[in-house]
Amino acid sequence: MPSLDSLKTLKTLDVAGKTYHYYSLPDAARQLGDLQKLPMSLKVLLENLLRWEDNETVSADDIKALVQWLQERRSDREIQYRPARVLMQDFTGVPAVVDLAAMRAAMAKAGGDPQRINPLSPVDLVIDHSVMVDHYASLEAFEQNVDIEMQRNGERYAFLRWGQDAFDNFSVVPPGTGICHQVNLEYLGRTVWTREEDGRTYAFPDTLVGTDSHTTMINGLGVLGWGVGGIEAEAAMLGQPVSMLIPEVIGFKLTGKLREGITATDLVLTVTQMLRKKGVVGKFVEFYGDGLAQLPLADRATLANMAPEYGATCGFFPVDEVTLDYLRLSGRPDATVQLVEQYCKAQGLWREPGQEPLFSDSLALDMNEVGASLAGPKRPQDRVALEDVSKTFDGFMELQPKAAGKEVGRLESEGGGGVAVGNADQAGTYPDEDDSASPALRDGAVVIAAITSCTNTSNPSVMMAAGLLAKNAVERGLQRKPWVKSSLAPGSKVVTEYFAAAGLTPYLDQLGFDLVGYGCTTCIGNSGPLNEDIESAITSSDLTVASVLSGNRNFEGRVHPLVKTNWLASPPLVVAYALAGSVRTDLSRDALGTDKHGQPVYLKDIWPSQQEVADAVAKVSTEMFHKEYAEVFKGDAQWQAIEVPKAATYVWQDDSTYIQHPPFFDDIGGPLPTIKDIHGANILALLGDSVTTDHISPAGNIKADSPAGRYLREKGVEPRDFNSYGSRRGNHEVMMRGTFANIRIRNEMLGGEEGGNTIHVPSGERLSIYDAAMRYQQAGTPLVVIAGQEYGTGSSRDWAAKGTNLLGVKAVLAESFERIHRSNLVGMGVLPLQFRAGADRKSLGLTGHERIDILGLTDAQIRPAMPLTLRITREDGNSEELEVLCRIDTLNEVEYFKAGGILHYVLRQLIAQSAH
Repeated sequence: MPSLDSLKTLKTLDVAGKTYHYYSLPDAARQLGDLQKLPMSLKVLLENLLRWEDNETVSADDIKALVQWLQERRSDREIQYRPARVLMQDFTGVPAVVDLAAMRAAMAKAGGDPQRINPLSPVDLVIDHSVMVDHYASLEAFEQNVDIEMQRNGERYAFLRWGQDAFDNFSVVPPGTGICHQVNLEYLGRTVWTREEDGRTYAFPDTLVGTDSHTTMINGLGVLGWGVGGIEAEAAMLGQPVSMLIPEVIGFKLTGKLREGITATDLVLTVTQMLRKKGVVGKFVEFYGDGLAQLPLADRATLANMAPEYGATCGFFPVDEVTLDYLRLSGRPDATVQLVEQYCKAQGLWREPGQEPLFSDSLALDMNEVGASLAGPKRPQDRVALEDVSKTFDGFMELQPKAAGKEVGRLESEGGGGVAVGNADQAGTYPDEDDSASPALRDGAVVIAAITSCTNTSNPSVMMAAGLLAKNAVERGLQRKPWVKSSLAPGSKVVTEYFAAAGLTPYLDQLGFDLVGYGCTTCIGNSGPLNEDIESAITSSDLTVASVLSGNRNFEGRVHPLVKTNWLASPPLVVAYALAGSVRTDLSRDALGTDKHGQPVYLKDIWPSQQEVADAVAKVSTEMFHKEYAEVFKGDAQWQAIEVPKAATYVWQDDSTYIQHPPFFDDIGGPLPTIKDIHGANILALLGDSVTTDHISPAGNIKADSPAGRYLREKGVEPRDFNSYGSRRGNHEVMMRGTFANIRIRNEMLGGEEGGNTIHVPSGERLSIYDAAMRYQQAGTPLVVIAGQEYGTGSSRDWAAKGTNLLGVKAVLAESFERIHRSNLVGMGVLPLQFRAGADRKSLGLTGHERIDILGLTDAQIRPAMPLTLRITREDGNSEELEVLCRIDTLNEVEYFKAGGILHYVLRQLIAQSAH
């Protein structure tokens, strides 16, 4: 890093007695044109290009293209962007480290130095996705869940400890610390990054990519970052730039302020709905307007967090006094705060009142108009006003087939053999209640109420509101309904500190919201088991029940396999629904229960005032952050006791069911694969709209009778020890068997039947998708997947692409793709294709029994966004041809695809360099 600097923009800045070198945007503007109206997020990209200009990956024309963006407010220019650092969580981090270990093994096999495979940029991996809510509603729940987590994940954690020692620039935050995005916001992020090089200290904007789609949360701190697949993140770690088109930037103007009783969660659900309707996939969103002064940084982070839900690459907030206040509160050094202020003001990256950059397009919201909201029953962009939730649920129920006579799960006390409310199980205990007063479990019952996920647990105002509502409820004599599995999983230990300081912990505990862990629990599908009697009642009576969680994801089959409707809500509303016990209760007008005197208690009676919330938030202190982050990388005694092998290359264990040597680089020493037409492909699955990465590669429960379950049982693993798909992402044998195995995925080849099955066309047999794919592989038959709109929405899940590759799928043809998954498919050598407008699986009358040819693919011809020919041959022998669009979008992606994938490209380069 110093760059070529053809524009001579390198300057110095003195802050707190230290001299920093930086590449000046105002100096660039004097030579290239006025940059005042350029969106702040693009100014960050421009600085990145100035700093990395080398006439190879970054040219002067690239820099000029960003300035010229102001003329058209869009560009088709491809640029190479280098983030300062990489963030990972363990579900996505483990397979990334497995890939790095496999690359080291391949390098050693090729005669090179395995230690050339090493992160060049700082990497922080936070273990936050592995704790499950096995125990709850007890003071011992946290310790019990952590003990189980360590037992279940010992192999994975030993592997990560090996990686921490084996790789440079690689740090691991141990389990039981917090959610990666909240740790990033509260501790890792700096807003302005620095690097020592050649005796100089360089200052530049803090930027990152992360292996979790909610990496965008850090945009609230003025840090440009977004989620990428693990394979892209690994390439970035190894020195490859992120190839991207200069994005369109959608401005979102905020004015006014939130009304009394309205939360940041209500705001973010409103914004998510608006931006999804606008259409911002592949674009930056940048918030502006004088309303930003009314938004605490935690509220900004809440809005930035849900960029994947509104479809944008990121949701960026500029730096201002609110940013500095948060940096001070969270314990950042004074020198860091001073550097952020002076650097951002010198660079024109500081938000001024009345500032209105030029955007590709814009929309606006008066925050005074926001009302109380939830989102559901199965998509985060489907906002529902609080008063409409029960009606929306009833509308959903009208679409669900219901077996005759199966409407209510009866209690054992009523002779129905259903739910024994009041019984204890291994996970927790229900409150003592008069059995005769315990109602039957019905459709709409809230069986999970979880304060969880990065979106809201980073926000003291909504968390304190939940604690205050719990206090008011307990003082009125209310309790949660006994069929509700309640949990509190904060994103950092600081939350526990401020709940205690505000005196709210005992009230949350009394309602069953005891601490269950510090991590992404229910939101990632780690909700743990329900009471066996409740599960039995749901299945035997075919009930449609609900979860209410303060998360960001509510896709089908994600939270719990038996819970069909899932509702995103603010933490205080999570508590309220635990009291009500049903989403059919209209919280805007129905009573939550009765008080000690038999009088009805309504939500408005116990909802805390803004002043009460503000007084509680004032209890949050800098000392709490200092205390909890003092030894953030140390871990507890169990973590420290893990034995770690000392070796540059990993010693693979053949009998491990968690970590296996993947086959991706087995042929890396051979010639490049030949790009050629695809002939005679069968359709593996015919899918509809909004197929998520959860549908393609589930993170949660492994069914005992699934291909993955059969594999684990053959390896001697009992179903109780299956853990989750997410925890087994270091084992390709499990993950390829789990690809397209979500119990809610609907394959139209089977009439839309739920479950990961298909028709093996040659035999006509109904098989699991994995078993069918293996039959096709044995026959040497290529495969394609055909889908509708928004294919691959949701988490940045690289196994959704890796598993697709290992099943033998050569191409995915969809009406549109979500950004990250399209990129991941290319990164794994799977061809993404897009229907032209007016054509889709329905208009073509596809049944899944057709044979598919894809024509026009050669090494010499392949280029970004090229047209290709799709030939469809029907069962009767008739065929037709139509043009489809190749969604390899950049020249870099062309090179990756030719190499067989992005990591193959990097590894081939490193092996070639090692040979010299």
